[in-house]
Amino acid sequence: MWAEESVFYQVYPLGLCAAPWVNDGVQAHPIGKIGDWAEHIQRLGANGVYLSPLFESDSHGYDTRDYRRVDVRLGANEELAQVCRTFHDHGIRVILDGVFNHVGRGFWAFRDVREKKWDSPYKDWFHIDFGGNSNYNDGFWYEGWEGHYELVKLNLQNQAVADYLLDCVKFWVEQFDIDGLRLDVAYCLDKGFLARLRQFTQALKSDFFLVGEVLHGDYNQWVNDGMLHSCTNYECYKGLYSSLNDLNLFEIAHSLKRQFGSEPWCLYRGKHLLSFVDNHDVTRAASILRDSNHLPVLYGLLFGMPGIPCVYYGSEWGARGEKSQGDQALRPAFDRPEWNALTDAIAAMAKARRGSRALCDGDYQEILLTNRQFIFQRQAEGERVLVAVNADSQPYTAHFDAGCGQGVDLLTGEIHDFGGGSTLAPYSVAFWRCEG
Repeated sequence: MWAEESVFYQVYPLGLCAAPWVNDGVQAHPIGKIGDWAEHIQRLGANGVYLSPLFESDSHGYDTRDYRRVDVRLGANEELAQVCRTFHDHGIRVILDGVFNHVGRGFWAFRDVREKKWDSPYKDWFHIDFGGNSNYNDGFWYEGWEGHYELVKLNLQNQAVADYLLDCVKFWVEQFDIDGLRLDVAYCLDKGFLARLRQFTQALKSDFFLVGEVLHGDYNQWVNDGMLHSCTNYECYKGLYSSLNDLNLFEIAHSLKRQFGSEPWCLYRGKHLLSFVDNHDVTRAASILRDSNHLPVLYGLLFGMPGIPCVYYGSEWGARGEKSQGDQALRPAFDRPEWNALTDAIAAMAKARRGSRALCDGDYQEILLTNRQFIFQRQAEGERVLVAVNADSQPYTAHFDAGCGQGVDLLTGEIHDFGGGSTLAPYSVAFWRCEG
């Protein structure tokens, strides 16, 4: 599967393109700006782009009105098709956000129910009780997503609803040549629907990639041969930043060993979960870390650990954003991409990862661990890479059996001699490929 050897880059189109927060119905055409970032994304080393919701919606994109029409605040369908062609021309695959658990109150079928009540042919598309009322005084009660009644829950066990959504996915493949889907709140989706979606999309494209948003629980419920290829690794997301904030790398080491270690009870060996340090729903990495010197260390862990790394737009140069300031603060417009030392570091990590079978597919083994230093091994097909990070402000000399005399740092190209101990510079990251 191509995605397992990829680095993803997430863009929130409505934010990047400075669309009005609430759909004003005014046709605009800024969506081409997303394609203008293709060279930057390619230079960064990403070869997959994940575009957050961009179809017609009431407000933020997750409240869909029309699955077949690009939001008027962004542009037209042909303009999105051109954006996708631009990414493909740069060797970048495209996945879209599949928001299938719920729709907005402006969704055409729900509007029909609001108008015709029990006479609507679409009343069974939703979970409705005509003996109650909604807080919008619709004259009936309906189920909203986790109590958010602006998000109307779809009845995915209704064959007509499932058929409709699958037909929309086929439309996206035909019109935009997409390569996969990120499924919003996949943990809420009917598992029968997920199984059917996997079979359906695989028939459309044999390498069509399905990744789901999952927060907690056993990820094997969703990531398996019959449903999703991957899901979001929220367990390690928390461990990544809090290990650095608390100077306690035992936390992230515990999660990695629990998920990918060699013991029989380890949960996800051989699975490629989507890894991230921030996204459109959480505080930016540059804002959540107490010490900005830890930013390259954070990304070193992200690119070195098992999984598929995903970078959120703007975070590669250290953009800030606080969840406490609302979703809009996390989804800003940028005039153009920036580039600095952090971006250089991430680009080097992305290049190293994509060029290493061990970093893409290798198993995981802990080598050395202290509160502030962490060395672990990735190994696959005769290649061994040692990922070493130092979160301390002071140099650290590590003594361990590397199993080889020297290694080349995939980030710098420098030869490293393991004899006599390995000194890690303050706030440093190394990816040593063992040689000799």
